[in-house]
Amino acid sequence: MTMRTRNTKILATLGPASSDESVIESLFLEGVDLFRLNFSHGTTDDHAARVKSIRAIEEKHNRPIGIVADLQGPKFRIGDFRGDQIALKIGQDFRFDLNEDLGDSTRVYLPHPEVVEILEAGQSILLDDGKVRVRITDKGADWLQGTVEAGTKLSNHKGFNVPGVLIPVPALTDKDKQDLKTALELGVDWIAQSFVQTADDAKEAKELIGDRAALMVKLEKPSAIEYLKDIIEVADGAMIARGDLGVEMPPEDVPSLQKQIIRHMREVGKPVVVATQMLESMITNPMPTRAEASDVANAVYDGTDAVMLSAETAAGDYPVETVKIMNRILEKVETDDTYKTIMEATQLATHDNASDAITTAAEQVARDIHAACIVNYTTSGSTALRTARRRPHIPILCLSQNMEVTRRLSVCFGVRGLHITDVNSFFETVQVAVKQAKERNMAKVGETLVLTAGVPFGQVGSTNVLRVAVVE
Repeated sequence: MTMRTRNTKILATLGPASSDESVIESLFLEGVDLFRLNFSHGTTDDHAARVKSIRAIEEKHNRPIGIVADLQGPKFRIGDFRGDQIALKIGQDFRFDLNEDLGDSTRVYLPHPEVVEILEAGQSILLDDGKVRVRITDKGADWLQGTVEAGTKLSNHKGFNVPGVLIPVPALTDKDKQDLKTALELGVDWIAQSFVQTADDAKEAKELIGDRAALMVKLEKPSAIEYLKDIIEVADGAMIARGDLGVEMPPEDVPSLQKQIIRHMREVGKPVVVATQMLESMITNPMPTRAEASDVANAVYDGTDAVMLSAETAAGDYPVETVKIMNRILEKVETDDTYKTIMEATQLATHDNASDAITTAAEQVARDIHAACIVNYTTSGSTALRTARRRPHIPILCLSQNMEVTRRLSVCFGVRGLHITDVNSFFETVQVAVKQAKERNMAKVGETLVLTAGVPFGQVGSTNVLRVAVVE
C-alpha cells in the first residue's frame, strides 16, 4: 500500500458519528494516522468495539495504526438550580457554598471543599468555559463570596476553572484508574493524561502504565506550563489542549505558548500534538472557516508532529470530509517553500551522544544526495524519534520487530512504521528496506536510501551504523 506523502500526522477522535468500521476505515484511508478514544464518553464495550475495528483495518492494510486512550481526569462542576437556570447581572453578589440545596440567583452548591479552602479574595472562578467570571471578595469555612464580573446566565452542573491556582487533587481519579486498566487491557498504544499540574502527576500515571503503553500528558493547566520541563522529562509525549489553556490564561498567550511547547518537544525528541477547535465549524458545516484553515496551517509551520480532530470526527455531521480537508491543508503547507525555510532555520543542535550524531549525519547525507527516504531500524523507537526531531523533508521508514513500537511512532512527524519479522542482521535489514520502499512507492529503481541501525544488531540505544543503498 502506498505510504502517505505528508509528514505531519492526523489524530482523529472516534465517537457516535464514527463508530462503524466502514467509517473508521474511510477516515484512515483519507488521512488519519492514529485514533483517539475519549474515555469521558462511551462504555467499555464501545471502546472495545472500536479497538477491534482499528486492528482489523490495520491488518487489512498492513500499516500500524496508533490508538490513544484519553482519560477524563477530575472534573469541577457546580450543583443545580431551581428551574435549572438563573440570570446574572454584572456587579451582583454571588456565593458558592457546600450546601447541597438547589441554587438560586444568589448562590449555588460547590461540591469541592478543596477549592473553597484554597481560593482567596482577589482570585476568580470562571464558569461555563469562561463565559461567566466571578471575582472572590470574601470567604468562610464553607463558602466563597464573589462579585459577577462577566456573564448573564448560568445553568445546572456547569464546569468551572480556577486560573492561576494549583488545586490539591490527584490527577488520576478512581474512574481514571479503572479506565486506564481497561485501556491497557484493550491494548492501546498511548494514554493521554488530563489535568496534569506537576511532574508527580505524570509519575503516578507512568508507574501504573509501566511499559504497556506510552504516556501523553495533556497541557491544559497553567501550572503544567510552569513545570513543563520536569513534566516532559517523565512523559513520552504531550498534547497542547488549547481550549482549556485558553480558558485559564489570556487567549493572546496561547499562540506563543504553542510555539514554545512545540520547540521544547522537538528539542527533547518527543512527539507533540496540537489539539482543540482546529476545524470546529465542520461539526455542522461541510467547509471550515478560513481562520480555521490558517490555524491548522500555523501548527504545521510551528513544526508540530500531529494535529487533532475532536468533535469534528466524533460527533460531527462531516467526519470524513473534515479529514479530507485537514489532509489537504497539511499537504499544501508541507510543499510551501516558506515551510521548508522555517524548518531549516529552526534546525536543532545535535545531542551529545554517538546515536544522535549518526542520526543527524543521516539526515544531512540524505539531503545532500537527494535520497528518497531515510530508513531507521529501531528496537525501542529512539532512533526514529531522533530522526523525526530533525524534521526532514523526506519520509522516515521505520523498521522494527516490535509491533507496539511501530504503533506508538504513528504520532511522530514523518515516521512510517513497518513491522518486520525474522530479520537477524543489518544486511537483511537493508534488503527488507529496499524491497519495502519500492513496494510502497517510497523509492523508485535507481534512487537511494540512507539507512541507520546498530551493531550489535537489535541492541537498544546502539545506533552507530550509517549506510547508503541503491534501489534496484
